[in-house]
Amino acid sequence: MYLIIASSKREQSNSRLLAEAALQAVQSLGHEVELIHLKEYPLPFCDGESAYSDANVAILAEKIEQAQGVLLACPIYNYGINSMLKNLIELTSQNWQEKVVGFLCAAGGMNSYMSIMGTASSMMLSFRCLILPKFVYATDESFDGNRINDEDVEQRIAELARSLIRIGTAMRNDP
Repeated sequence: MYLIIASSKREQSNSRLLAEAALQAVQSLGHEVELIHLKEYPLPFCDGESAYSDANVAILAEKIEQAQGVLLACPIYNYGINSMLKNLIELTSQNWQEKVVGFLCAAGGMNSYMSIMGTASSMMLSFRCLILPKFVYATDESFDGNRINDEDVEQRIAELARSLIRIGTAMRNDP
């Protein structure tokens, strides 16, 4: 089973649109996938102590643990992932061990293109995640209201979904 986590709290979120397109792409490849909207799982701030015992933390930690691979859909704020996603990663840190992880990023402009690298590097070094190198980065121009209007972005989402399945399957079958 694969997991897609949409981390924006906004109802009309571009990163949510990316997550929904990725859901369809993974489903079209015949694989089981679940889309989680973090706004539906209120989480405490990671305090290094009692936050880990929260019921929603336990639910999400288990889902991450069971997933063959995870796509993270997030808005880019101030040259980084949003705080909800960072908090989730901190709260569920050990459950990310050796996961295949891909990114779907929505940003206002192209200047933040490399901003995902801090999170990717951290997950790679701390949890030994295998980060899919061709992540999706889409700007406001790629959206028209409540839909993606950029064929290149849609193609990259499909490619990311294929990579997630291919690498996730290979890692699962590793002796």
